[in-house]
Amino acid sequence: MVILRNILSPLQQEFNHRCKGDERGAWFVYTLLAVITHFTSSRSANLLRCLQTLFGLSLSQRRFYIFMASSKLPWSRLWATLWSLIPNPATKGRLLLALDDYINPKTGKKIFGCAPFFDHAAKINQSKYPWSQNIVSIGLLKMVKGRWACLPLAFRFYHMKKTIAAKKVRIDGKIPPFQTKFEQAIEILPEIAATFPGTPLLIVTDSWFGNDGLLKPMRKTVGQHSHMLSRLRVNTTLFALPPDHQKHRPGRSRKYGDKMGNATTLASEFHERATTYSINLYGKQRDVLAFDNIMMLKTLKCAVRIVWVYRRSQWVALFTTDLDLTVEQIIEYYGARWKIEAGFKEIKQEIGSSKSQTRNCHAVTNHLNFCMMATTITWIYADHFDKTPQRCYAVNNRSHFAFSDVRKLITQAALNKDFVSFCPGSGKPKQNSFIDALLRMVA
Repeated sequence: MVILRNILSPLQQEFNHRCKGDERGAWFVYTLLAVITHFTSSRSANLLRCLQTLFGLSLSQRRFYIFMASSKLPWSRLWATLWSLIPNPATKGRLLLALDDYINPKTGKKIFGCAPFFDHAAKINQSKYPWSQNIVSIGLLKMVKGRWACLPLAFRFYHMKKTIAAKKVRIDGKIPPFQTKFEQAIEILPEIAATFPGTPLLIVTDSWFGNDGLLKPMRKTVGQHSHMLSRLRVNTTLFALPPDHQKHRPGRSRKYGDKMGNATTLASEFHERATTYSINLYGKQRDVLAFDNIMMLKTLKCAVRIVWVYRRSQWVALFTTDLDLTVEQIIEYYGARWKIEAGFKEIKQEIGSSKSQTRNCHAVTNHLNFCMMATTITWIYADHFDKTPQRCYAVNNRSHFAFSDVRKLITQAALNKDFVSFCPGSGKPKQNSFIDALLRMVA
């Protein structure tokens, strides 16, 4: 309970200087707890029912919906406060940030941010252009009690250029300017870098974001201490490092060395020279066959360290602009990138963001902010916990605790009778036999 109080108290204090700050601060804290509580999905009606039944808030439906659709919630300050509460955010002197986008399918028209976006992961019996929201998200990759986790930090709704041109998107009655996904990511990074000044950034992305469209504006905005780790395309042409310039030779120095070939041809050439490394990958210590070399990329116009990772019948080429990274770190950090995909599942399915039916611009944005902030708070709570949480349900080949296990611990702490003294509501929780039965079911 003390850990939960130390995390939520700074967030509640952000409302002290506002009108009715004590009341709204309590609503905000309890709404976050209602999202984390895993009795039902985080639809607005279910959240209100949880606030009234579990936490005893005498809050009317009208006032709650006005609060959830408010345009005056100080999300910028709240997120900055939460970022500062993350314990030991850096990994070996670097801030590992995972960047990716995902779609959030919806049903119903006139939902903010919705359009027929292309789904590259659609199955045969699914539509390739579902009615959905496209969200660009950045999360912090961090080791939490022996396992990698992705803590959501910020997001932006992506709107297609043709949708904005057709005037189908409005924010406060105004048509927003079009921004590419790269521009949205660049808009978020300076805010994160300002919270962690002097810490080098390592952006871990997939091959779609891993190009000069992100690296050049990122270094121009954040600084030269920002680097990229991504996957190399199989047809990318690689060059050797430029030779040393000879003083008496006319002309400028060469920027690139000799052409070495593309990633595919070099993969077969370097296979015999590969070395076995022991790496913490996907929750286990694994033996990985890999070969690394420093080469030049014309797409990035700089030297990069490239690592070919060989499996039984396939190979993967990874590259990074941070030449100080070792082969083990490159493979482990890129393997940890998959946690942002697991984080999308936690937000959409476990937290229940995909089941929300809010339509108003501010209501949709506030609800997603609540879901992402609740996810981050859950991982911060797990990191502060004295012992490693135990896994409630055994799964083959998995020994680490799950996201739902931490949610259960937070639920028990929030329903503790001493928690009301820290954040008093306007009523008493209705701890009847029905709620006790629910607690036993989810324990």
